[in-house]
This record gives sequence, C-alpha cells and structure tokens, in this order.
Amino acid sequence: MFPRSRREFLPFIKDHWRSLLFLLLGVMIPFALFTQLSHEIFREGGFEWDQAVLNWYAQRRTPGLTRFAQLLAQLGGVSVLPFVTFAIAWLLGQTRGKAHGWFLVTGVVGAILLNVAAKVVFQRPRPDELVAVLTEPGYSFPSGHAMANAAFGIALTLVFWRSRAGWPVAVFGALWAVAVGASRNYLGVHYPSDVLAGFTASATWVAGVYILMRRRWPQLRRSPAGPQDTLGEPPAAQS
Repeated sequence: MFPRSRREFLPFIKDHWRSLLFLLLGVMIPFALFTQLSHEIFREGGFEWDQAVLNWYAQRRTPGLTRFAQLLAQLGGVSVLPFVTFAIAWLLGQTRGKAHGWFLVTGVVGAILLNVAAKVVFQRPRPDELVAVLTEPGYSFPSGHAMANAAFGIALTLVFWRSRAGWPVAVFGALWAVAVGASRNYLGVHYPSDVLAGFTASATWVAGVYILMRRRWPQLRRSPAGPQDTLGEPPAAQS
C-alpha cells in the first residue's frame, strides 16, 4: 500500500487521501490527545479546570436535570448499552450486514474492556463525594460511560455512513456521546478530563479496528443495505 519511492509519493497521496485523512483524524490525533491527557493525570495529578467545571455543574443542578442525567447513566451503562449493541448487530446480520454487526460489537465491547484495563493502570480516584449526586465504585480515569457510548456512536456512524441514514446517524451518535459524557460531569462522578480521555480513546480504538477489519472484510467499505463504498474509493485503490 505504501509508496516505495519519492516518485510514487504524490500519486499515492492522490489515490489514498481519504484513507490517510481518516487515519489522521480517527487514530493519530485522538491518540496524541489521549496520550497528553494520560501524561497530565499520571505525572501531574490532573488539571486545574477539572474541579472548576464540576463546581459549575453543581451550581446549576435541578431535580429535573438530575433525573435526566441519571436516566442517561442507566441507558448508557453496562446494563443496557451492550444489549442494544448486540440487538443492532443481529439486525445488521439479517440485512447483509454481518461484517458490520461484528465490527459494531467489537468496537463497543472492546472499548469497555480497554476501559477496565486503563482504570487499573491509572487508578485515579473519583471526584470528592461532596460534589457528587451519587456514589459509584471503581476508579475515575477514563470514564467508562464516555468511552463505551463514544465507541457506540462512532462505530454506528461508520456502519451507516454510506447509507441514506449516514448523516442522521452521525448527528445522533455525536449528540448521544456528548450527552452521556456531560451527564457524568453533571452527576459529579467523573472529572471532565476523564470524559475527554474516554472520547479520544474510543476514537482511536474504533477507527483502528475499522481500518484492520475492512482489510479482512471488504464489505465493511459498503453500506449494509447497498453496494456503495464507504470511503468513496474503488476497492482496488484501498488494498
């Protein structure tokens, strides 16, 4: 795939610029951001603005917003999200989208497992219970809710990107991930940097999985309901 000489470099960029842009935006930049956040947490102990943002949310709590945030936590938690993921994957398998279903499951379940491992490595305590609406066990960095639901939104977007539902799914996925992440800060159970780290880690993971899986299953480059290529390039140009 990669050019062997300088003379091949420009034609290579011209033929593969979409894939290279996806690699840059989906893997390299999010990974760099996650690395920076991890360094600050692991070496410096965190960010000054973390507590300021939590205090801002705490001052604006209402009973209605608190109930809504708790509902998001339930829907985006391990008691609901995995079942929704498997249900969508099963439906994809019934409509010529078996590879897409496996990709969706791998992206979401893999993000959940990676989050467990990351928390064991960093062992960051959760925010002070005095600013939290509820008490949750385990470590804080990165946010499991943010990571799992960002993975769900990104993977779902990649699955449907070349279908008519592409943009609506992308907007829904982004708004859903942001809403769940913000709810974790509102409830006071995660620092904002925990949520940002979850987003960047999931972007890196899901984009990396997609790049690897589409080489094994070329049908991932097409809509699960049609023959269109997901990156707008002929399959031969991406091999």
